[in-house]
Parts: sequence; structure tokens; C-alpha cells
Amino acid sequence: MIRVPAEPIGRLPDAWRHCVGTGRIELALRRDYQDSLKLIQDDIGFRYIRGHGLLSDGMGVYRPYEWEGARRVHHSFTYVDQVVDAYLDLGIRPFLELGFMPAELASGEQTVFWWRGNVTPPRSHREWAALVKATLTHLVDRYGLDEVRTWPIEVWNEPNLPDFWENADITAYHRLYEVTAGAVKEVDASLQVGGPAISPGADEWLDRFAEFTEERDVPVDFVSKHAYTSGPAQHVPFGVRQTLAPAQHLLDQFATPRNRLKGTRLAELPVHITEFNSSYRPDNPVHDTAFHAAYLAPVLAGGGDHVDSFSYWTFSDMFEEAGIPTALFHGGFGLLTHRQVRKPTYHLYAFMARMGPELLARGEDHLVTRHADGRVTVLAWAPVDVSGETPGPARHRLRLHIPLGSWEAFVRRSTVDEEYGNARTAWQRMGSPRSPDAHQLDVLHEAAEPGRRHLRLPVAEGRVAVDLTLGRHEVTLVEVSPVQDESPPWADERRLLGGQPR
Repeated sequence: MIRVPAEPIGRLPDAWRHCVGTGRIELALRRDYQDSLKLIQDDIGFRYIRGHGLLSDGMGVYRPYEWEGARRVHHSFTYVDQVVDAYLDLGIRPFLELGFMPAELASGEQTVFWWRGNVTPPRSHREWAALVKATLTHLVDRYGLDEVRTWPIEVWNEPNLPDFWENADITAYHRLYEVTAGAVKEVDASLQVGGPAISPGADEWLDRFAEFTEERDVPVDFVSKHAYTSGPAQHVPFGVRQTLAPAQHLLDQFATPRNRLKGTRLAELPVHITEFNSSYRPDNPVHDTAFHAAYLAPVLAGGGDHVDSFSYWTFSDMFEEAGIPTALFHGGFGLLTHRQVRKPTYHLYAFMARMGPELLARGEDHLVTRHADGRVTVLAWAPVDVSGETPGPARHRLRLHIPLGSWEAFVRRSTVDEEYGNARTAWQRMGSPRSPDAHQLDVLHEAAEPGRRHLRLPVAEGRVAVDLTLGRHEVTLVEVSPVQDESPPWADERRLLGGQPR
């Protein structure tokens, strides 16, 4: 029995909803993308959104031309305006990532992804700085300085990897960062700029970034990095399989920047994990499973202890880095599939959005909060085995003694597991159709609904006992509310069919 304290032990951090990732941002021009983002915002309500490609050719910002015998550059913001307008209309702000390199400004031809983002340094840092200044000046003019001051501006993406930055040249990245940060601050000194946006396994870049920015007195307003827990990819056609480290490894990675930067001028800056997930691959089936929701539950519950934000990569399977997906369920990063089918991890986030602000208790398998109106909310999850060897059906017991100011309690329970809130299970049972028809999609949307139960329990001495038995890979949300019974005195279910009282 876990006796939940009557008084809060603190506030529940909302670092988990501060930001979410997206496929390249020009996808935001699509109606189905905007429909998916609206659903996410209605149910979860992220504050910021981050994706690649703001300055890539697909957005058409950098437009050199010849006139009167001279080379000139025109900066066009037609698509930028449409994307940012759509974001703001949906109640989410851009977390700007400055990249990748426009082809006609690039020093080389190396690209990444199916959509060919150029990852080479600029052939002219002067023109790159002018591009950055023009972009930010336009955004300030259009949306106002007070608004754009709230948008973090990150310099590049994972420059420690040769796939994302030619030769993973740290000196070239430092130069790019210095030029970029200077251009940002020329627009307005209060704009937020940061980096180095490194991938896992490159924490020495944090040390060298701190040394470089201090030696050169380069502005840094926040520190960013990424976190994943998967091992090497074992390829199969249109997919991969990977081992996973325990979820605690994500929290350990979240803690790394503050631990490594102690004693530096970056020590007290905000830390943003601008990408995190289990696998770093957009074609790993684990992303679609109930296992994944239970795996990440302790991360959402505890990540705010270590960082100011941690951004799930990504909100939707509308994502084309490895090419256009070949099936509805294909292991994409998204909380949603194409056609807005909700995955179990979507429900984990939606459950978190229904938690209260007052933190009452937190353990290795539960989180308990309270709302201002007295409702108590419990998020509970069954611990997972990353070896995949746990036999089913496993059962996990949890008994909570919850404070509640009432004579009786109304209990609403929402469940996601291998059966409920799990459209992938239904999809597999119907034969894994690559392109489900309208009827099949209706079935999948229905299957994506969480299981729901309602109870009425007694309250003794100001507490209600809630017994939970969780199935394999289950995540459950329990909402406990005081009952104010307004039933009329003649209400008697035993006499529903006109019988006599006993």
C-alpha cells in the first residue's frame, strides 16, 4: 500500500510538453499535416515545434540572381510565412532550427535524407550571416519583436555526425555558430540562440563548445542535445530491428549537460533536449507499440527534473527522411500515423495532459497529481523488460491510498495496453493492409480508443483505496473525483421494473 501525501511535494514540471518534433517544416504546407497537428494540440497542447529544413531549398528562402552584370541575392519568405502562420493559428510556436544549407550557398554537394538537405558549410559566411539576419528581421517585422523573442533559435542539427555536417568538423561548426549567433544578436540582443544540438555519444562536444564560446565571448542563451537509447540497426526491407537500453538511460542523457558544464559560463543556462525517442530510426516498429508507451512513461514523469524541455521526435508519421512510408504502421517516429490514427504513445501524452499541477507522489511505476478542484489523477504503468523476454500475460499490482475530501469517490480509468488503445494490434489482425480502405480506417480509429471503466468507491477517514492490476505493457490514467450525490430519494434501481421494496 502506497499512502499518497495529502499535501503536495511540489509542482509537476511541464518540460514534457514544451516542444515536439516534426518532419521537415515545409510539410506544414499540407492540409493533412495541419489536421494532424490540430488533433495533437486539442488533446495535448505542445508549446513549441522543431523541425529541419527552415533554410533548405524546399522553403525557397535563398534566391540568388543576376542583374546588370552582378550577382545578387533575394530572400523570399512565401513558404516561411505560411508555415509560421499555420503554427501560430494552431497555438504552437516555432523552435527555430537554422539549417540546412541552400545548395547555391553551399561549399559542397553532400546531402542527407531522401529530400537531400545540404550539410556542407557555407561557401560565404558573410552571405550566410545575411541570410540569417534577413530571416529573423522578416520574422520580427511580421510577428513582432516581443513574440519572436520567445522563439529559441538553434544553430544546425547534430554537427558531431558526418551525415549532418561535412566531416563532423568541430572547428567549422564553431565558426558557423559564432557567425550565426552574431547575426542573430545583430537583429536583437534579446533573441535566444543556442546549440550545439549534438547526438548521443558526443558529450565531449559540450566541453569544447563551452571552452570555445568562453574564449571567444560568443553568445549562448541555451544548450541543446539529443537523446536516444537504441543500439545498431539490424536492417530488413523497409525497416530495422534494434536493441534498447533501459529508459533510465534517457534520463541519464538528459542529466549530462548540467553535469558536464558545471563550473563553466554555460552552467546555469536552460537545457533543451531538442530530440528524444527510443530508436533514432523512422522505420522501427517499436514506435508503434504499447511497449513503447510503457517504456517512455517514467521518462515523461521524471524528465523535468533534469532539463527545461525534452522534445519527442516526432508528432506525426508524416516524415520522409528515409523516403515516403510504405505502410500505415511502418515504425515511424510519430505519435500519430498517417490518417491521424493514434498510437499508444499518443495516449501517454494525452494522459499526461490530463494530470494536475500539484505533485503529490511519484514512484518507479506511478505519478500522482491534484487539480485545483480537488480531483486526483494517477498515471500508472507496468514496468517493461527491454530484453523482450517477459512472458505474457504479465500482471503488475499497485495499491494507492489517495486523500479525498468526500464520502464517496467517482473513479474514471482509461487504459492503453496490448489490446486497448492499440490500433496496431487490430491492423495486424486484419492482415496488415498497407493502404487501409475507408472501412478499415474506421475500424482502426475505433481500435485506437483507450479502454474505459467507471467505478464508485467508498472514502474512509478522508482516503480512498485504489487497487490497480496492470496488464503487460499497460499505461493507465485514473481520475478520482469527489461524489456529490444528487439522486432523488425515490431512486431505487431494485425497483426499475416496478418491483416491491425488499
